[in-house]
Amino acid sequence: MKKKLLTAAALSALFFGSVLMYSCNKSNAETKAYPKALANYGDFKNLVSVIEQHRQERLVSLDDFLKMQKEPNTVLLDTRSANRYAGRHLKGALSLPFTDFTQTNLKRLIPDANTRILIYCNNNFQGDQVNFTTKTATPSAANNHTPLTLALNIPTYINLFGYGYKNVYELDELVNVSDSRIQFEGAAQ
Repeated sequence: MKKKLLTAAALSALFFGSVLMYSCNKSNAETKAYPKALANYGDFKNLVSVIEQHRQERLVSLDDFLKMQKEPNTVLLDTRSANRYAGRHLKGALSLPFTDFTQTNLKRLIPDANTRILIYCNNNFQGDQVNFTTKTATPSAANNHTPLTLALNIPTYINLFGYGYKNVYELDELVNVSDSRIQFEGAAQ
């Protein structure tokens, strides 16, 4: 009987000690308030759902992309790193690395939000893994998932739309860099 009482007392002490520690940790966490980062995943998710169909209707072939590029009030925007842009980019493209996207930088480069913006990325080109590195996450043997295609096109589109640039078209075609329809500029030429 004494042994049962001691066991019950020990379990009770352990339980109440755990509750007390949880309460102390919770109140310490509540007193360590800090300003939240200027990032809101919920806003981003909502924006993605709003533009999903909009983007789908603005995916274009290389032929249409090249025709559109020649039309007035059209900007060809390369949002890859400055290094990749300097190495090789589509002729006539303006550079604004995605990491430099701000309302001020976009407004400076493209003052009129109604301007047609054409975008492309590494994943639109094959045959030059130096300047157009593919953004595909290959699965590990352990998880046996299919490859996950990651690309700068999609967050570029989403962010341009979020900054008020809704006249955006995205190259949808995978093109070999030796395709005679394309002209490149940059150090790799």
